[in-house]
Amino acid sequence: MIRLIALLLMATPLAAETVVAARTIQAQSMILPEDVLIRDQFIPGSIANPADVIGMEARIALYAGRPIRPGDIGFPAVVERNQIIPLHYHRQGLIISTEGRALGRAGPGDMIRVMNLSSRTTVTAQIGADGAGYVAQ
Repeated sequence: MIRLIALLLMATPLAAETVVAARTIQAQSMILPEDVLIRDQFIPGSIANPADVIGMEARIALYAGRPIRPGDIGFPAVVERNQIIPLHYHRQGLIISTEGRALGRAGPGDMIRVMNLSSRTTVTAQIGADGAGYVAQ
């Protein structure tokens, strides 16, 4: 019985992997397969599957040998800062469409500030895969 308890206390956690940058990757760069390595070590809060990283865009500079975390990457940007984009407002069956100026760079699903060019009002919009901003309240 004592041996069993000792074995349980000395048990090591299961091996896990961590995705790390193979080289320094600049912010706003697409991550390619040769840009990542698998480290046979578990680092809490890091990404374990390289498929979750490849094809994404670095949101910040990723340094060689450091783990890649979910907040460090995102979908590639479809909207650039100062770009004119369609702006759609939906509320209770009412749909208003106009043009807006993106005040930030964003990928699908990101929330950014957009200035309505007609009223000069700034709103927060979610960017769709089509590059349009959607305002819902």
